[in-house]
Amino acid sequence: MFATLRQPTTQSSLITYSLQKPAFSKAEQLHFLPILPSTNNPELHTIFSIKKPLHVSSISQRKSLGVECKAYEANQAQPLDINIELPSAQSEAAQRVKIGIYFATWWALNVVFNIYNKKVLNAFPYPWLTSTLSLAAGSFMMLISWATRVADPPKTDMEFWKTLLPVAVAHTIGHVAATVSMSKVAVSFTHIIKSGEPAFSVLVSRFLLGETFPLPVYLSLLPIIGGCALSAVTELNFNMTGFMGAMISNLAFVFRNIFSKKGMTGKSVSGMNYYACLSMLSLLLLTPFALAVEGPQVWAVGWQNAVAQIGPNFVWWVAAQSIFYHLYNQVSYMSLDQISPLTFSVGNTLKRISVIVSSIIIFHTPIQPINALGAAIAILGTFIYSQAKL
Repeated sequence: MFATLRQPTTQSSLITYSLQKPAFSKAEQLHFLPILPSTNNPELHTIFSIKKPLHVSSISQRKSLGVECKAYEANQAQPLDINIELPSAQSEAAQRVKIGIYFATWWALNVVFNIYNKKVLNAFPYPWLTSTLSLAAGSFMMLISWATRVADPPKTDMEFWKTLLPVAVAHTIGHVAATVSMSKVAVSFTHIIKSGEPAFSVLVSRFLLGETFPLPVYLSLLPIIGGCALSAVTELNFNMTGFMGAMISNLAFVFRNIFSKKGMTGKSVSGMNYYACLSMLSLLLLTPFALAVEGPQVWAVGWQNAVAQIGPNFVWWVAAQSIFYHLYNQVSYMSLDQISPLTFSVGNTLKRISVIVSSIIIFHTPIQPINALGAAIAILGTFIYSQAKL
């Protein structure tokens, strides 16, 4: 195949040139053999410059030659109109800022929720109702968001709700158990015990699901279990109900995560809508049990006592703990759409530290040095676990 390539130069060469258009694949690269000047046929006049590379700009059919190929020198080249997005320093910096905002919002909302939740439970020690109100507030907020098109409603079917049911059961148990724990012990103690959740995750996965883990994962459980045990035996205000509530919450949330991974594979529901559906289904499951365990008569008496003791601010406390519970969980699920599991695990560990420290400061929780050491060891073990598992 011959080609006519014209350049304003007098140098010529018999070297075989390889001219490649950037959009061509390797199989489509064209190789041309220069033709010496011919006075009989001026069309077959091909002159090359060996000093500058040539780039193919267009190829067209010609009767005399079969194919005509136009080219230009490198210094006269014009960029092709191809839209290729390459990672830049600005985009990476923007992503880091975005992740930082997610973490800051997540931690702040969680700290605020724990503070108001503990205030409500101190004045109104009915964890079943407060748990129900938390789920009800979030469900109501999301229904309004969908109705007003602030958020697009999810497209679900009966299969989606079937796979969500075991997740909702585990979520409901874990939520109520954690609230019961906080009604009996300090917020810091509950979160120290809840930092032992990775130990439950490994044990359940190993003995019930038959999964195996590398040795570093098992070794990371030693500081977790040891730190939680040290904190428990040195807790000044230890309560067995509060301790068992935190332990049950750990176990329930482990099963929630397992059911989520198995049931939601391939589902195209955003993190925000997924948690909204989870809250609504959990609310339906929890409400009859809350009515049976505590009941409206007990709630009415307790509400009157709390309002008489605290005043109108008590209503604000209840509203705040309900709203912030939904918001912090919603942000955590939304962040999973943006960050890796490893980053999320690190953020969850740091979140627990912020809750423990802030609750100790705000509620003036008495804590012994040995108790603080146990908490530090448990949280460090959680961090090591997140690194070893991923």
